[in-house]
Amino acid sequence: MVVTLVTRDAARLEFPCASGQDVMAAAEAAGFYPPAMCHEGSCGLCQARVVEGAYEMGPHSASALPAGPGGVLLCRCLPQGDLTVELPCADAQVGRHKTPVREAAIEAMGPAGAGAVALTLRLKPDAELGLAADFIPGQYMELTIPGTEVRRAYSLANLPNWDGRLEFIIRLQPGGAFSTWLSERAAVGDALSVRGPLGHFVLDEASPRPRCLVGGGCGMAPILSMLRHMADFQDSQPVHLIYGANREEELLPEEEIAALRAVLPQLGVTLSVWHPGPDWGGFAGTAAQALEAYLAHAAETPDIYVCGPPKMLDAVTAVARARGVPEAQIFAERVQS
Repeated sequence: MVVTLVTRDAARLEFPCASGQDVMAAAEAAGFYPPAMCHEGSCGLCQARVVEGAYEMGPHSASALPAGPGGVLLCRCLPQGDLTVELPCADAQVGRHKTPVREAAIEAMGPAGAGAVALTLRLKPDAELGLAADFIPGQYMELTIPGTEVRRAYSLANLPNWDGRLEFIIRLQPGGAFSTWLSERAAVGDALSVRGPLGHFVLDEASPRPRCLVGGGCGMAPILSMLRHMADFQDSQPVHLIYGANREEELLPEEEIAALRAVLPQLGVTLSVWHPGPDWGGFAGTAAQALEAYLAHAAETPDIYVCGPPKMLDAVTAVARARGVPEAQIFAERVQS
């Protein structure tokens, strides 16, 4: 069987696919790496659309599928013959090199607001890659639970560095495989494998427009990395942060926000809480509602970067489109639950 992936800019990528092999596995075996995250049919990052050919879908979450006929997840799509699949991304977003897998050890763990853990890993020296943690702010890594094949993707919160340090903010999900390991068994010094960097949720450095960064839950990790990158490069571009949470205690500590404001004097901040207590003095509402209020008074249409849970991301992007923000100015990434 032959699978043909057609990118948004009309590039055609052809490769063989064995019986019982999913499209993602076949693509990676051929040296093509479309955007993907969980490889388990649940995150939705590998959404695509079959336009020709027969297929079956393996076990998956129905909510991860794209709407409409032919909607598939590449990691669960099993061709029954030659298949043509349209990708929602450009050819440049399909990797051509195998993603590095490194060994790391837990250096520190601690709370990061209610129900979240700040996790710091230290990469072990690699014969080819050395020690450095090389990535672009906004990208993520896949972490594998020791002794298993279970891996989960988490965005980096820190900056690239020569010390091999990787920092994550991980929200604990009840019953989640990685959350259970992290909260019940993980300890400083434990070793685990790290695959990455991955992802294309990065700043458009060529854009002269103001930026509006919207984060919710653990979607704040890549937003923090982006803001720290702007501070590190003394970027003077106007930027506004909208940080959404369900409850006040889920917000990052105030000193984190104060530290960003100290190094980015042009940074505006809206802290939005959906279900605030009686003493809350910030914005009361969702991140999407906070964005609508911000855009209503914005002097110029900004580039919008949003990362968070699926419902928040969908609501925020819907507000942006309704306000006339062009698709090319909306950059979005879902966080894995």
